[in-house]
Amino acid sequence: MNTKGAEARALLNWYDEHARDLPWRVGPSARKAGHLPDPYRVWLSEIMLQQTTVATVKAYFERFTALWPTVEALAAAEDDAVLGEWAGLGYYARARNLIKCARIIATAHDGVFPDQRDGLLALPGIGPYTAAAIASIAFERAETVVDGNVERVVSRLFRVEMPLPKAKAKLAELATALTPEARLGDYAQAMMDLGATVCTPKSPSCEICPLQDYCAGFAHGDSARYPRKEAKKPNPKRHGYMFVGQTKSGGWILEKRPESGLLGGMLGWPGSDWSDAPEHRPPYEAAWAHVGEVQHVFTHFHLTLQVFRADHIKSAPENAVVRTHNAFRASDLPTVMRKAFDLAQSHRDTSAIPST
Repeated sequence: MNTKGAEARALLNWYDEHARDLPWRVGPSARKAGHLPDPYRVWLSEIMLQQTTVATVKAYFERFTALWPTVEALAAAEDDAVLGEWAGLGYYARARNLIKCARIIATAHDGVFPDQRDGLLALPGIGPYTAAAIASIAFERAETVVDGNVERVVSRLFRVEMPLPKAKAKLAELATALTPEARLGDYAQAMMDLGATVCTPKSPSCEICPLQDYCAGFAHGDSARYPRKEAKKPNPKRHGYMFVGQTKSGGWILEKRPESGLLGGMLGWPGSDWSDAPEHRPPYEAAWAHVGEVQHVFTHFHLTLQVFRADHIKSAPENAVVRTHNAFRASDLPTVMRKAFDLAQSHRDTSAIPST
């Protein structure tokens, strides 16, 4: 295979015609005209896109950049405001690191992002993939950007039999061999677009793929077999209790979760631990009514929560966070907390069952 040659040219020619129009992207035509990507927007989009789909991220990205159009503006924002706008995107450590990183850029770097991989890696929340993506897309650095889309494309081009995740190093080596010496940012995004729109996980559209002449999977008629993956173990199941309480005056009784750990620093409803055998212990005295259960899937486990609701509570615990009706937005809650709230709201008239 003629590396760094015909394959890259074919892909870039395809990208020039079929690049996705994304709110954080400087398209190939604009780039050729001299318009450069904003490193802030590249960084923000890459952090948001971790473990999340483009369709989901678009609205969040547009809202974030409307509220905080520069890294300095984001650095000056209140933590709770940023975490509230992030709610629903999941993987909340990303949001906490986003705030930390913005403040380091604004103070230690005078608002200017490092333009090399090593400098980017030193920042909170930026790992090897994200550093390579920012360096390549924003600064045209010679970095190979390998995400799930790229792994899929490369595994099919070379019919890599080694299963993921063991094959990651091999796939990165092959992707590096394909990376051209020019238009590095466009090439990185072209590979991502190809995997997202043509070389898809199921039923790849090989008949319209610009790389079909170079693809071993296409030649053998078995592209969809790749990438090979090791069998996944089923996610463990955990259980818990959650308590949605409201004061006589209509204030919602929440808590701020510890900074470290799952959903760290986010607002949520008090409850038990999430385990095989959680303890049913209401956080304060009230006439709690069981309103049902909610299911939520985290990366490493499946959670079932028994949800309780109580109204007309005389006073909230000292350590509680009470949000009045006007100051409370369910959309500021993590998805699992919002599910519990929605369920509790749908059972407002449930007869109270005193807690035991």
